[in-house]
Amino acid sequence: MPKRILIIDDQDDLATELGEVFTAAGHTVKTSETRNEAVALSVNEGFDMVITDLGGKNLVSDPGKNGHETLPCLPEPEKKIRSEFKAFKICLANYDNEDFSEEEINYLVSTTLNYKAKFIDRGEAMKKRREKIDFEVPSTIAIMHDILDYLMTRVEKLGVVNPEQSNLFVALDEAFVNAVKHGNKFDTRKLVKISVEISPTEASFSIEDEGEGFDVENIPDPTKPENLLKASGRGVMFIYNIMDEVVYNDRGNRITMIKKNENQV
Repeated sequence: MPKRILIIDDQDDLATELGEVFTAAGHTVKTSETRNEAVALSVNEGFDMVITDLGGKNLVSDPGKNGHETLPCLPEPEKKIRSEFKAFKICLANYDNEDFSEEEINYLVSTTLNYKAKFIDRGEAMKKRREKIDFEVPSTIAIMHDILDYLMTRVEKLGVVNPEQSNLFVALDEAFVNAVKHGNKFDTRKLVKISVEISPTEASFSIEDEGEGFDVENIPDPTKPENLLKASGRGVMFIYNIMDEVVYNDRGNRITMIKKNENQV
């Protein structure tokens, strides 16, 4: 079913190509070059999908111009211009679940990530690059696989991990599956929110579901003899062993993980 898609792109490369692809597929596409322009569009129109690809001055909000500091699906405004800072976000928070199609959502997300990968490193100095990557997506495993592949490419590109030696994929996959399976219980009406910040020195990953949460202290220790044959607890143990820092919020529905640059540890 046709969707309304907003693409916010200050370089006009991703917006141009994605706009053509999605329009050809029957979707309605609107574009803007700055965050403030997007705010003005979002106030008057509803979008099923919002794609943001901004950097530097175009991430700074001007509340006096439009009267809105934040709006759903748009990136949080920066207080000052950081030329090396790039923000990319895919948001399906307003996707109409009345005609939910996992195949369609997978197509929208995977197509966006494939086209983003074509442009992201053109002419950029990687040594000082900082990337903010966000996703707000329904609870489907297939989407998580596409997102995980994209994130692994980014942390490898910025030199945080050695792709042939790192187990980062295992930790992220476990956290993603936990959010979809145990947190949201495969309910596609509930979102998984993924927030990632990557720099040449470290990568931070925050994954939040809309479930009831849990107390990590109540998970059985899988290394104890009485728990050796139990499946529960092993995934969390892997995460703690692979990541340099792991923190759960009080509710237990959000995990934040930090991986330091493996070449600098």
